[in-house]
Amino acid sequence: MVTPTHRAFSATRLRRNRADDFSRRLVRENRLSVDNLIYPVFVLEGEGQREAVPSMPGVERLSIDLLVEQAAEWVALGIPALALFPVIPPDEKSLSAAGAWDSQGLVQRTVRALKKAHPQLGVITDVALDPYTTHGQDGIIDNDGYVLNDVTVEALVNQAMSHADAGADVVAPSDMMDGRIGAIRQALEEGGHVNTRILAYSAKYASSYYGPFRDAVGSAANLGKGNKATYQMDPANSDEALHEVALDLEEGADMVMIKPGMPYLDIVHRVKRELQVPTFVYQVSGEYAMHMAAAQNGWLDGDQVMMESLTAMRRAGADGILTYFAVRAARLLKQQG
Repeated sequence: MVTPTHRAFSATRLRRNRADDFSRRLVRENRLSVDNLIYPVFVLEGEGQREAVPSMPGVERLSIDLLVEQAAEWVALGIPALALFPVIPPDEKSLSAAGAWDSQGLVQRTVRALKKAHPQLGVITDVALDPYTTHGQDGIIDNDGYVLNDVTVEALVNQAMSHADAGADVVAPSDMMDGRIGAIRQALEEGGHVNTRILAYSAKYASSYYGPFRDAVGSAANLGKGNKATYQMDPANSDEALHEVALDLEEGADMVMIKPGMPYLDIVHRVKRELQVPTFVYQVSGEYAMHMAAAQNGWLDGDQVMMESLTAMRRAGADGILTYFAVRAARLLKQQG
């Protein structure tokens, strides 16, 4: 391996290749493409409904009809897939989260509508109970408020199967329960959904960056001052993430997710380098909100910092990036040719 000690100035001038645009392009190590982008979207009940998310400038909750309509542009831009997140009315939430696997539920109807209108568009569904629970936790709780693992896994299997039955291409368990990937994979196999992929949120941290998302889906008020530290990962841990990813792969995950993004790029890099599997990262709502706030205040150039942040995720090893900037970045990439 060539090391810096084997190269000396002035025989080596590293600035030479930076001198012109053509050579910078030729030696560029990592490139961002529209193929790397997944667009997270929020869907709500009704027709012709459009609601802004105050803490996420430029992001809207859309009813199914408007979502399907707007998806035509996203397909034309070449965005490979959407990730669906439902906004569930309060009167449809419960302790059991039974609405999560209703065949006529919001997500199930959205999947069917999207696949009918845009069959080439990948549809990824969130497998988690927090939009459907009255307490905002990602699972079924006991009398002390502790999320019960195995009972929750049973519910998640029901939810994942209902999404697959509706036509979801990828189910994405984001709950962080132990053993849920294996249980979902077995159910999918037995149910004939052998090509339904599982994108496992394998290293999802108990992060403070999720606040705007919880506002967007309406779970913030339900969660209140509660937290998810008993099942989401400790932000201080790195080795544990490798164990989580390895377990999910052994149980049948096709792709793995690290969440959040930029504060956890070391985890993305370790997973990609050490396990060499399809590795995704989620540039979460808090990251998006910070970028947008700085841009709107004129503190940062919005387009430049957006592209830099997404390129950093590619550089760390991410194959796919869930980002609220997906459409904006795709438009810019198209302009750049």
